[in-house]
Amino acid sequence: MEPLLFYGVPHGCSFGAIVALEWSGCPYRLCRVEMPVQTRGALFSRINPKGKTPALLTETGTLLSESSAILHHLAAGDPARRLVGDQGSPAFDRVNQALAFLNAGFVPMFTPLWAARYMAEDDPARPVLTAFGREHVGKALDQIEAMLEGRAWLGGDARSIADAYFTGVIRWVEHLDAARLADRPRVQALAHRLEDDPAVRFAHAIEAGEDAVGAGGFLGRVTLEDVVGRLAA
Repeated sequence: MEPLLFYGVPHGCSFGAIVALEWSGCPYRLCRVEMPVQTRGALFSRINPKGKTPALLTETGTLLSESSAILHHLAAGDPARRLVGDQGSPAFDRVNQALAFLNAGFVPMFTPLWAARYMAEDDPARPVLTAFGREHVGKALDQIEAMLEGRAWLGGDARSIADAYFTGVIRWVEHLDAARLADRPRVQALAHRLEDDPAVRFAHAIEAGEDAVGAGGFLGRVTLEDVVGRLAA
């Protein structure tokens, strides 16, 4: 059985897992999950009781959650080892360190901005949360800028699962008006380079619900209802 990725829209960090799947060249299918309506529903709770995307139904029928775990699983299944170096190698350590920072040191900095976005405009907490979020997103971006010194990619000389994850979360900077990428030229250059990547363009088309032609591994879409029905059978 090919892996099945449950990806969240709009603006889900699961975007990066779609990119990683395309880079791997391995066969896979996709299931679209509308956030927050479906992630909070009874059907998706059968997939991930935490109510979060991404989730992955693996080749063996195991359900896996959390972006880092999913990305490492995909990397381990890539026979050419294009997504991460051999475990224990310096390349692997660099990629793992970059991915860990993005997951724990960058993504959480957006939480106040997401909260402020859905508040009433006259809510007194809104400007406080916005200022707090912008400050901490900016500091995290400065750390990524420093990380990229002397590197073409987050993990070094080759693209990796860290760069795939980066594609899904760096777009939040503009979407939430969190900071100026132009003030971090290395971060901006990486973001622009990735936007031109065919896998990233494919993932954008998938999120938009458009017909998308990938590198050959994509085998089609399935519905959440169909997946849950099969699991229950």
